[in-house]
Amino acid sequence: MSNIPVKLLSEAQGHVVTIELNNGDTYRGKLVESEDNMNVQLRDVMVTSSTQKLSRMDHVFVRGSHIRFFVVPDMLKNAPLFKKNQSRQPPPVRGPRRR
Repeated sequence: MSNIPVKLLSEAQGHVVTIELNNGDTYRGKLVESEDNMNVQLRDVMVTSSTQKLSRMDHVFVRGSHIRFFVVPDMLKNAPLFKKNQSRQPPPVRGPRRR
């Protein structure tokens, strides 16, 4: 399973997430869309600057390379992408090779 963070972000769409940027600003809002390069769109956003000044924005697009980390809802820890595929059976064991 590769790209787990990208898959987790796609699962978080429609939920409220918190994003901290490299400059220390924090954005908290509903995740509208996420891209493979971690670019995200948020709406109904509360912005806390690194100086603790609060402001509100209707819609924000954040470039993925400026993001330090995401905080996603706790309910996503039970997302299907974290479940082991139990229906998949191990490959059959073959006997010793004969020459």
